[in-house]
Amino acid sequence: MLRYAVTLFLSAFLLFGVQPLAGKYSLPWFGGTPAVWTTCMLFFQAMLLGGYAYSYASVRWLAPKRQARVHLALLGLTVVVLLGRALLVGSPVAPGLEWRPAADEISTTRLLAMLAATLGLPFFTLSTSAPLLQSWFSRMRPGASPYRLYALSNTASLLALLAYPLLVEPWLGRGVQAWVWGAGFLLFAAGSAMCALGVLRHEEAPAQGVQQEATAESPGVARTLAWLGLSACASVLLLATTNQLSQNVSAGPFVWVLPLALYLVTFIVAFEREALYSRLFTALLLLLAVGGVTRITYKGAHVSLLVQLLVHSTALFSGALLCHGELYRLRPAPRFLGAFYLWVSAGGVLGAGLVHLVAPRVFNVYLEYPLTLGACCLLAALLLLRRAPDETVVRAALRYVPALLLLLVAGGLGLAVSDERHVVGSWRGFFGVVHVTEPLEREQEEHAFVLRHGDIIHGFQYTRPERRMRPTAYYTAESGLGLALTEQRRLKEAAGQPPALRVGILGLGVGTTAALGQAGDTLRFYEIDPQIISLAKGEGGYFSYLSETPARVEVVEGDARILLEQELARGQAQGFDVLAVDVFSSDSIPVHLLTEEAVEAYRRHLAPGGVLVMHISNVHLDLLPIAVAHAWSSGLQATLVTTEKKGDARGSFWVVLDQGGSFTRGDTFTREGKRVQRLAFAEAPRKRWTDERNSLLPFLRALGVDREGLVELEEPAVAPAPVAAPAGP
Repeated sequence: MLRYAVTLFLSAFLLFGVQPLAGKYSLPWFGGTPAVWTTCMLFFQAMLLGGYAYSYASVRWLAPKRQARVHLALLGLTVVVLLGRALLVGSPVAPGLEWRPAADEISTTRLLAMLAATLGLPFFTLSTSAPLLQSWFSRMRPGASPYRLYALSNTASLLALLAYPLLVEPWLGRGVQAWVWGAGFLLFAAGSAMCALGVLRHEEAPAQGVQQEATAESPGVARTLAWLGLSACASVLLLATTNQLSQNVSAGPFVWVLPLALYLVTFIVAFEREALYSRLFTALLLLLAVGGVTRITYKGAHVSLLVQLLVHSTALFSGALLCHGELYRLRPAPRFLGAFYLWVSAGGVLGAGLVHLVAPRVFNVYLEYPLTLGACCLLAALLLLRRAPDETVVRAALRYVPALLLLLVAGGLGLAVSDERHVVGSWRGFFGVVHVTEPLEREQEEHAFVLRHGDIIHGFQYTRPERRMRPTAYYTAESGLGLALTEQRRLKEAAGQPPALRVGILGLGVGTTAALGQAGDTLRFYEIDPQIISLAKGEGGYFSYLSETPARVEVVEGDARILLEQELARGQAQGFDVLAVDVFSSDSIPVHLLTEEAVEAYRRHLAPGGVLVMHISNVHLDLLPIAVAHAWSSGLQATLVTTEKKGDARGSFWVVLDQGGSFTRGDTFTREGKRVQRLAFAEAPRKRWTDERNSLLPFLRALGVDREGLVELEEPAVAPAPVAAPAGP
């Protein structure tokens, strides 16, 4: 029993421990969006299905001793491949640079191919463990329940997921993580080999156990379809919840782990013992959660992060527990264990396919989330409405009332989601959901079209001719970006030069920055989302900043960092007077565009005297310590410019990074008073973002951000030279 328990524990820990690591390698190369994780999950679910199919076929068509020999060969092949990659590539599982796509080659197909080449075989081998080893255990120990081992493996998976954002990500770089995982795989392979050798030495199972297995009832088509449907529903709910959270915080392991951990907890609870799952309690919890989701849907993204996490997590937990609890009640005899796991895994792949492949082509918003919650409410109501034999009227009422309430809250959620009174257009793609809204009647003086990415405004433009070219939102003349442009013009004029500027902007939005451009300026936008580019260029007639600005406009499609690095490799440094970094999708952040390596690439594109301006406004994350830490590591001076919501402006925070600090001592900034603050770290900052190590956890406003060591400079001072201190958590 011990060797099986230890091996299954280790296999599950490694199986789920490598998933956030794979996502962390994938995000910087594939746009940094929530779709990267759903693609990874589709791959993981498909590999899991492949592993379960291998185990099912092995148990059904091979004798136990032959199963053991075949599996020993698979283990040996996998170990050889991992050791070969470690020697040739320098890492057992990290992708080589040959997999990094060009800026215009980001695609689901390429990401899936990269995952298959780097992780396919070891992940497949790990995924065979649960069903195969449990089958061997059942044969070795007739009458002992293998489902306790299934609960144990889910516990290991949960521990791996919780350890990643709390212990692994803040302290270990990606390269170290890959090597530790490779060493763990060798231990797993040794444990699996011991189990296989035990099967080779084992004699025939006792006749009584074999006879009991032979007389077990076949599950039938209806039960098999129920396995498929319940597991698919839970899988859709998992990924839809992850999308819902990712669009307003950031796509990354911290946001991915919580939904997946809750999903696994429901497996543990449901499969530990049937008594832990109560239909009535689960239905009441679902009723409460869906009511909360409806409330959040009406109020939008500015609901507290803790409230959003609590409500969406409760909805996922109750919905998945309902599916997995009913799944366990429909479990087969151990003889059909392989088929059971195979169909459950097939349901997981079906759910992932529905979210990643079908939903984006059918829905123009994230409609799969409320639809799945509604389906869970309907299922719970139907289960509660089933009358038990000899049931009293009072006990029946205890079930009928919550069943009817579930149907009502499901309807209320549907009404909240379908409320599109102000929406004039919606589009959904690999990089998220975009809406154009029209909050006011066209006859009103302040009528405007508004661009929303998820729930966050990404720009708006008035429709009246006299207002159309007003800079608005976060890009007014009084914003940090506006002040930087004004100061650069003043310095050029003071030096007797034409005030024309060359400006780079990472992130297009509706093109509002073009309203700050003047004749002779060149504005070069970098934008990854083709739908955003189409709207900014005039599709639908909503926005016209790009076409009406007197400045020269260039729009380059693709991942901004990849494009800028490719330009440097070709010797095409752009020489920007101002380079603005405004790279939010909804309110989430592509972290790879805000690391020290990214900032270094941006610096190399600046002209002499050029400045870097970073937009750090965010509802849930405090990015100021990160921006000032970049200034420290780059030898720059950081200046925070705060703009309050007033008139055409929306509240914003911009950080200006310049060499020596003289730029923000100019007249343009000094006359702005207290809303301009020069900041620095008194000593080397403990928390920094690099490509190898970056964690969102320390910068969540809800948890209280540590700004220790961050001080405001009373007198302008030159920033310290770059420090090679190691990055902290």
